Amino acid sequence: MPKKKLPALFAAALAAMALASCGGSGDDAVSSNEPQPGDTGQRPNILFVVMDDVGIDQMASFGYGGATGPRMPNMDAIAAAGVRFRNTWSMPECSPGRASFFVGRYPFRTGIYQAIGPNDLANAQVSPYDVTVPKLLKQANYESAMFGKFHLAGPENNQAGVSTPRELGWDHFYGWIGGLPGSIDTTAGGVGAEKQYVCGFVPGPLAGHTGGTDAGACYHPDNSCTQVSRTSPAQDAAGLQCLESGGIFVPGETCGPTAPASLDFNRENAYYVSPLVIIDGDHTEEVPLSDPRARGYRTRIETDAAIDWIKSRASSDRPWMATVSYSAAHTPWQQPPASLTPGTGGPATDGWDCNGSVQGRLIQDQMTEAMDTEFGRLLVETGLATRGDDGKLVYDPKAGNTVIVIVGDNGTLGSAVKLPFSGSQAKGTAYQTGVWDPLIIAGPQVAQPDRDVDHMVNMVDLFQFFGELAGVDAHQAVPRTIDSVALLPYLTNPGQASLRTVNFTMGGFNQQAGGARNAPCVISTSCTQIPVSKSVCEDNQGVWWGPGYDDPSVIDNGGAGYTSCAAVDQALSKDGQAQVDILPEISLAIRNDRYKLVRNTRQTYDAGTDTIGSSVTEELYEVDQSAPTPLLDTPDRNLMPPSTSDAQAAYDDLKGKLDDLLASEPNCPGDGNKDGMVDGQDMSNVQKIMQDWGLSSVYDFMVGGVLDGLTNGTDQNIVNQNQGVKCPQTHGVY
Repeated sequence: MPKKKLPALFAAALAAMALASCGGSGDDAVSSNEPQPGDTGQRPNILFVVMDDVGIDQMASFGYGGATGPRMPNMDAIAAAGVRFRNTWSMPECSPGRASFFVGRYPFRTGIYQAIGPNDLANAQVSPYDVTVPKLLKQANYESAMFGKFHLAGPENNQAGVSTPRELGWDHFYGWIGGLPGSIDTTAGGVGAEKQYVCGFVPGPLAGHTGGTDAGACYHPDNSCTQVSRTSPAQDAAGLQCLESGGIFVPGETCGPTAPASLDFNRENAYYVSPLVIIDGDHTEEVPLSDPRARGYRTRIETDAAIDWIKSRASSDRPWMATVSYSAAHTPWQQPPASLTPGTGGPATDGWDCNGSVQGRLIQDQMTEAMDTEFGRLLVETGLATRGDDGKLVYDPKAGNTVIVIVGDNGTLGSAVKLPFSGSQAKGTAYQTGVWDPLIIAGPQVAQPDRDVDHMVNMVDLFQFFGELAGVDAHQAVPRTIDSVALLPYLTNPGQASLRTVNFTMGGFNQQAGGARNAPCVISTSCTQIPVSKSVCEDNQGVWWGPGYDDPSVIDNGGAGYTSCAAVDQALSKDGQAQVDILPEISLAIRNDRYKLVRNTRQTYDAGTDTIGSSVTEELYEVDQSAPTPLLDTPDRNLMPPSTSDAQAAYDDLKGKLDDLLASEPNCPGDGNKDGMVDGQDMSNVQKIMQDWGLSSVYDFMVGGVLDGLTNGTDQNIVNQNQGVKCPQTHGVY
């Protein structure tokens, strides 16, 4: 299989890397012709639940969460009725993490290294030629739907635009294509000045905010109005009540015949006003922000849509897979309705600062708890569970034919990490806190429920697992290398030995036109280029140093902004200020049962020579999954250089396998559809894209080490020049 070329810095960092096969290229896959233990004769339905930025450090059911972890009784109940995979890795960020389980391929095969942003080209999005999970399951007559966050492709730089879920195989979609919630509307809909209402709604009078009140007028886009007030401490602030209902709250006023002209119903507001897209078959609808369907708490909207669709399948004889891809608990942090977090809402939280480090963490806990509440409602209203007399969730996996899978897409954001995990080595890095995620599977296939599996698992393995459930051999069904191994044997056989000898994770930067990058964002004393825009940087308590900067701490350079964190350090040094730490730009890790090797690449600035360069460093750690205090890969535990024969042997072995793995996807110019051959189909594809689109696509090939974001005659010539070329063989490592 061809390997997508990378920007010069990335290519140089990977040039010395590569991972040879450790055995297993699908031998553990389940044949579609063989009945499996626990097989009822009818293929099971699949409920796949994805939590956003909820790492294993948050999960009491895995033995973690610290003293202040979020309460998740409903997911705890599923964990107690299923299998907890306690040694599961994802990727450091959301888009590559999600691509891993929906495509079964590592980032260096998909080209998706970090969260997809508006400037990232189609080469950094899931390819329309890839076999995704819904395409795989179609071979077994499954219907597939997704609700909530997509963030796998589009809408920018993609010919399919907001219809990318349909192009990638989903029959039904109800959610958010770009993924990230918009920034908080600090005017609360045009009621106040910018930055007046830091959580996006008018708080109560006890919050100490100008304009806080317990009563006022709630206007809706159709010009209707109701009087709203808080009469009990158990209620949300009147402003939040109105916002939750889809309205804009005018504090202290009574309803008039028309809404004040200052109200703005076309402005996003984090979790309460979002750009909804609905896809049903061939029909795609972009819902205006003023439409009531786009207004309300995201987690509730996502759950309602999933409930409606699942219940509508009752009369169908086809198996289904419903992916509930929750936006929570991703930033921006914003209070959920108090009804979803009993005992933690009301006046006590009205005036919390949604950007505050301490109060923000507590709001994040509330958002996670609200997600768990809605997850419980999802199960009860679809008949997958019931409530006992005490109100607790009652779930019997043998009572139905639905498999429930719960995962986190990547590690927790640093400012929300729970002890003893490391907030400085969290989401965005390949350290344990950044990639070690919860995985829970429950269903009728599980033998001896309420148990742990400590063997290494990777999120790419879910791709093969979904095929196993459907009776489809993923390695035979996909005409390219996938990195998955089997998961079903762990469910059916409590004594199953490990099916992996190594685990792998990787993050980096995505392809943009002309080799551009996300601009730098300084968070506290560190600099990162992960945030895709100024608003996302600021939503994560950062200071934007790119074009459009407006924070007084940024050293003015005429408004141009800075292109890299190294350039930020250069400016700080010349201004006589302390430099910031530059977070890794490329972060990779590989581990065996005992040791973990981390390889980081970052830009550097040398004040002595006034030069910007780069460095590659390697670190070796001994890690484990002990609860409540695991061995983590914190700086004080770095074993480099190895001082024992065991550590040296582990380093040599892991380094060799990492190098081989990264070289396992050779480049093949012209093979845009990744079928292993440059042929007439590639020529037909590139010509059609040129005619119908002409912009970014997987047929935009590198010239001079960069992409131009166009699909044109230059790319057609590359296909033509390589006609008949059979691509170098690729391989996986397990």
